[in-house]
Amino acid sequence: MIEARGLTRTFRSGGRPLEVLKGVELEISAGQFVAVAGPSGSGKTTLLGLLAGLDRPTAGRVIIDGQDLDALTEDERARFRVNRVGFVFQTFHLLPTLTALENVLVPLELAGSDGTARASALLDRVGLGDRAHHYPVQLSGGERQRVSLARAFANRPRILFADEPTGNLDRETGARVAALLEQLNRDAGTTLVLVTHDGELAARADRILRLEGGRVVEQGRMDVG
Repeated sequence: MIEARGLTRTFRSGGRPLEVLKGVELEISAGQFVAVAGPSGSGKTTLLGLLAGLDRPTAGRVIIDGQDLDALTEDERARFRVNRVGFVFQTFHLLPTLTALENVLVPLELAGSDGTARASALLDRVGLGDRAHHYPVQLSGGERQRVSLARAFANRPRILFADEPTGNLDRETGARVAALLEQLNRDAGTTLVLVTHDGELAARADRILRLEGGRVVEQGRMDVG
């Protein structure tokens, strides 16, 4: 499903090159739940952005379902993300002027689909059917993240990328959101790649990958942070 070959990403810092990722090699099979761990600043979010096609590598390739993302134009990459990828972010990224239902409808509308029934069903699934017409400011942090989960699954993505999805939530709320994310993912058969500092959340994954020295290594289920 997902391959990274010699994946390198270099940024400029103080006029000098800063190599965050150094020839990353990885393979993720369809339907796997993979957690990416490592210390702050180790490049976890950078790696996620490259795998999702939100950024381009300095060198190397990302191949998804046999498609080299670097061979796509920006418009083709945008269509790829709309049609095949879902996202969950730490800061929710809900549009403040849209209701919960309208936020879930956004990816469906971008794909040219009339998905009101599906959006409503997803809000029911995450326990927010009675909050469909509330705006983000009227929702708690846990509720907003549940709306973002419903939105992420709206287009039936083959791959879901999640960046610290429980990072802005208290421990109890985070655990509930993590359990819901895992349940939705298993039911949909989605490939899930998740960045987290949370050892309990990472322990739910099929595999844990750790970033060390700009490269990815397999790791057990302890000492994630």
